[in-house]
Amino acid sequence: MATPTTHAFGIDIGGSGIKGAPVDLETGTFSGDRVRIPTPKKSTPEAVVDVIGELLEQFDEDPSIPVGLTFPAPIVDGGLPFVANLDQSWVGVDVAEVVHDRLGRKVVALNDADAAGIAEVQYGAAKGVPGVVLLTTLGTGIGSALLVDGTLVPNTELGHLEIDGHDAESRASSAVKDREDLSYKEWATKRLQKYYDTVEKLFSPDLIVVGGGVSKDHEKFLPLLKTRAPIIPAVLRNKAGIIGAAYRAGERAE
Repeated sequence: MATPTTHAFGIDIGGSGIKGAPVDLETGTFSGDRVRIPTPKKSTPEAVVDVIGELLEQFDEDPSIPVGLTFPAPIVDGGLPFVANLDQSWVGVDVAEVVHDRLGRKVVALNDADAAGIAEVQYGAAKGVPGVVLLTTLGTGIGSALLVDGTLVPNTELGHLEIDGHDAESRASSAVKDREDLSYKEWATKRLQKYYDTVEKLFSPDLIVVGGGVSKDHEKFLPLLKTRAPIIPAVLRNKAGIIGAAYRAGERAE
C-alpha cells in the first residue's frame, strides 16, 4: 500500500497573477509563505511556464513533491477547449504536458473554480456535507464547481447559463455590480436572486457555497437571497485554488 501523501504544492494561474504555496494536506493550510508573480502581459504557454518555473525555484521543494495547477478555463482530457483570460495560444494545449516537457515536473491541472470547490469540501465551508454541493465564485465572471458526495463533476461553467436571453455572468457577476454601480441590495435582489433560482431548479443542491473576493462582504448580500438550500460564504477565499490544486495533486500521487 502506498504511503499517504501529506504534502503537495499548489499553483493558481490567473489573468493577473500566478500564485503558489506548499500545502499541508492533513490540515489544508499553507506550510510556507505564498508567493505571487504577475502573469506575463503576453501570457503564452512558454511565458507562463517560465513564471511557474521561477515560482517553484523560490521554494526548497523536492522535485518529487506533487504539484497541482489551477487554470482559468475548463480542462477536458488535459487540454483547453477555449480560454478567456489568457493568450489564445493556450487553446488545445495540454497544460500538464507542456509544464512537464519544459520543467521536468509531473503536474495535475484542473479548472480554478473546481479546485476551489474541492478545497471547500475537504477543508472549508462544505466539509462533511453529504449530497450535492454547489460552489460559485463571484468575480470578473461566475465560476462554478459541482460536487456530489465529495466527488467533483468537472468543468460545469454555470456562469454561462443563459438566463432571460443573457449569459448569466454578464448580468450577475461582482464585476457587473461594480461596473453598473449597483448597491448590494440591488445586486442581490435583481441579479443574484434570479441566478440562484435558476441553478436551484436545475441542480437542487443541498448546500450553496459562495466564494470570490466579494464573499468577504457576504453579510451585505447573502441574507437578502431566498434559496431552498442553505447559502453560506466560502471560508478559504483566495487560498482555495492553491489548496484544492495541491489536494488533487496529492490524491493523484497516491
